[in-house]
Amino acid sequence: MEQPISVTRSNFNDWMVPVFAPANFIPVRGEGSRIWDQENKEYIDFAGGIAVNALGHAHPVAVNALTEQAKKLWHVGNGYTNEPVLRLAKQLTENTFADKVFFCNSGAEANEAALKLARKVGLDSGVAGKSGIVAFKNAFHGRTLFTVSAGGQPKYSQDFAPLPNGINHVAFNDLDAAKAVINEQTCAVIVEPIQGEGGVIPADIEFLKGLRALCDEFGALLIFDEVQTGVGRTGSLYAYMNTGVIPDVLTTAKALGGGFPVGAMLTTDKYAPHFSVGTHGTTYGGNPLASAVAGAVFEFINTPEVLEGVKHRHQYFLDALNTLNAEHQIFEEIRGQGLLIGCVLKAEYAGKAKDITTWAGEEGLLALIAGPDVVRFTPSLIIPEQDIDEGIARLKRALAKLAK
Repeated sequence: MEQPISVTRSNFNDWMVPVFAPANFIPVRGEGSRIWDQENKEYIDFAGGIAVNALGHAHPVAVNALTEQAKKLWHVGNGYTNEPVLRLAKQLTENTFADKVFFCNSGAEANEAALKLARKVGLDSGVAGKSGIVAFKNAFHGRTLFTVSAGGQPKYSQDFAPLPNGINHVAFNDLDAAKAVINEQTCAVIVEPIQGEGGVIPADIEFLKGLRALCDEFGALLIFDEVQTGVGRTGSLYAYMNTGVIPDVLTTAKALGGGFPVGAMLTTDKYAPHFSVGTHGTTYGGNPLASAVAGAVFEFINTPEVLEGVKHRHQYFLDALNTLNAEHQIFEEIRGQGLLIGCVLKAEYAGKAKDITTWAGEEGLLALIAGPDVVRFTPSLIIPEQDIDEGIARLKRALAKLAK
């Protein structure tokens, strides 16, 4: 058997389209909340693959589900259904408001499906011009042309004009601003219960309740983008469960597969029939491999032990970060829910979030940013306390560099 091709980080620059600027090391192995690079240097993982690795790395539940299914059936195409996808659909509908599920491969595809469904419902309503979409500034909904247009961050969309039109962006958490633009021509309002990429900013409950009332008044679909907040991330199975607000459509991905690419759009019997045969589709969506892994991961997370554990770890993280901040005085605010945590830099350190995550990497800690001024943590939902302690110790060393 031939030896695999030897690769280094510099090969990325040689062979890859330069849309990413990855760290200078290459992770090669992971176990739990620790990973090791090519030099066998160990890192604590507070990034979790951007809220994806909900059970950490190489968790037996996910590994066993994948290997068992891999021996049976990988892919059949959408001319057939399969057992794992039907079981996963039952799990999702039994445990949420939804009646029906559409499976795809990513959060962007789930949001694309949600927005297309809303436009179709608007068309079928018989109300002339009912195609308007209301979204929020600093939102992030994906990188397809439609979802990047719905996202409220021009830096991601402006280079790809002309963009799909009929999308109105207003300030997040500003109900009056939403009221001013939602009308009979609105087919959907899309909102994150916590803006993830936009800075880990929770939506006010009254804001979400107001959006629900406006959607009811004008016959618009309320879409919750729970790609980042879903599947236990906030300590509830989905973040909408913390709000008392029930959406018409919910999108989920990231943690759903624990690292295996899978996404889903959930909706009700009222709206699902508008997507009749042939109106939308996907080649890989709901394939047996993804569905088997997601079903196992979902079942493991959807227990009182794991969900309560997320809430406990939130407080443990908060206490450790506050102790650290009392010493270093770098963060203005620490916000978020569960294990979606954003540390907002004080004004004098504005723009330094990326530097902090780079220095953290040097100290053996994987962390994220949420914009230039927020350091973000989205670790495994079952990260051990000793790994939190060790990660915070490494963060402390990274922050000492900033202080200098």
